[in-house]
Amino acid sequence: MSTFFAVCLARTKLQLLANLQYPLGMAIWQVGVVLQPVISLVVWSAVARAGTGEIAGYRPTDFVAYFLMLMVVYRATYTSVMYEIEWRIRRGDLSALLLQPTHPISVDIAHTVGANLHALLLIVPAAGVLTVIFQPTFHWLLWSIAAGVLAMILAAGIRFLIEYTLGFAAFWITRLGAINGVYYAALLFFSGQFVPLTLLPLWVQRVVAWLPFRWILAFPVELALGKLTPGEALQGLAVQVGWLAASLVMMVWVWQRGVQRYGAVGG
Repeated sequence: MSTFFAVCLARTKLQLLANLQYPLGMAIWQVGVVLQPVISLVVWSAVARAGTGEIAGYRPTDFVAYFLMLMVVYRATYTSVMYEIEWRIRRGDLSALLLQPTHPISVDIAHTVGANLHALLLIVPAAGVLTVIFQPTFHWLLWSIAAGVLAMILAAGIRFLIEYTLGFAAFWITRLGAINGVYYAALLFFSGQFVPLTLLPLWVQRVVAWLPFRWILAFPVELALGKLTPGEALQGLAVQVGWLAASLVMMVWVWQRGVQRYGAVGG
């Protein structure tokens, strides 16, 4: 296990250094990450101002704070591993990784962590600039910020393992486009990415509470913004730990069965 973590750390450093070699390309790519929450905060702030000035407890400046924090959390938890796994299995590139002494997941952990650390170097300053422009209302609490960071780390682990497991569907089917589409649509609507979950009907909120999507994005955002009580925070963190453990078990189970089916020439 110590060797595995040492390999992950070394590969993460290499990935981070590799990303730093292309600052302009990464900056251009991050524009898309910034645009979506900016559009959302402008739209929902305008909706709130056009009505009573508040929607489900969110004032215009609260919407700004929510979507700016969402932008940071989304990029900190992002992973492209589902596409990487599909490509690797379909092309046979997995063969070379299976010959290495550590599990292939170490490569993807390093790639994800390195890419996200580099992306945060661009996103956090952008969030600072947008804060000056849009003047959000942040209800900062020291304990909620600390808990929010922990929740964000757990959320990144949950998302990584879920998408890693979904990528293993390539062991059985050739293309994962339909699976990817359904997954990202669910993530968009049920994670709070499209709209804060408290704006959804109560029955939808109850359903979402049983799905992993809320715990990937909405929960860390709400926690960091101080919108949850300490009791709700502890309960949410416990749910995240449960999803993390369940995702790890499922990933190992699917991997063991999928790799038995794997066969490639070349790679």
